[in-house]
Amino acid sequence: MATKRHAFTLIELLVVIAIIALLMSILMPSLQRVRKQARAVACLSNIRQWAYIWHMYTEDSGGKFNPGNTGGSDAANDWPILLMPYYQDRGKLTLCPAAVRPMIVPGDFATRAWSWDKQGWGNLMQKSTIDIGSYGENEWICDRKAAEYWRNRNTIKDPAMVPLFFDCAYLDVYPNSSAAPPEMEGFSSALNEWCLVCFNRHSGYVNYLFADLSERKVGLKEIWSLRWNRTFNIANPWTVAGGVISSDWPQWMRGFKDP
Repeated sequence: MATKRHAFTLIELLVVIAIIALLMSILMPSLQRVRKQARAVACLSNIRQWAYIWHMYTEDSGGKFNPGNTGGSDAANDWPILLMPYYQDRGKLTLCPAAVRPMIVPGDFATRAWSWDKQGWGNLMQKSTIDIGSYGENEWICDRKAAEYWRNRNTIKDPAMVPLFFDCAYLDVYPNSSAAPPEMEGFSSALNEWCLVCFNRHSGYVNYLFADLSERKVGLKEIWSLRWNRTFNIANPWTVAGGVISSDWPQWMRGFKDP
């Protein structure tokens, strides 16, 4: 006796496909959110590794930070060279998992990774670079004689509020307390370097290592309250002490948590 075979009709298949599509549309935002959270956690783990690296370097240098003049440069952009012996065997610690796009590829600052070449800076836009990174150093932390600089880790007052190493669209930055937030995310100006650290990389936050070698996530609106250098005005117009209110912030930042 022949058995009767059962099969899906076309309508039933279309219904199943529609249900799957509906479920995917519901789940995708959650999956994206989980993925972003995972990248932020991995980034903070990287920052924690950098705490050990900076500790070893400053222990070996008597507490002094990098001098900022290696290779004839007058900027504090030499940490990739001076710290290399401490991090080169630890994997891709120069990269935040949420920012691996080389700067020669168009895109926003939040996902940007700066390019670097051990043989010299030159025109990096036209050469094949051998390293990229998406963390940066506070350029005001440097073994220089000017009064503004934090020169030695052992003499910093309130080091838990002094940024050392963090999410950054370039390998160093020297913020100015009198400069305002970028009107648009990624909007750059030669006179305002806040755009290099004020971007939405981790859902309104960025990850920071401080001079006491503690690490934590920092809200974008909080970074004006940090003690970037010895003379930095922590009561500037973009702080609670300076009277900032929510409507003062650029439109793209107003939804972020207030400091």
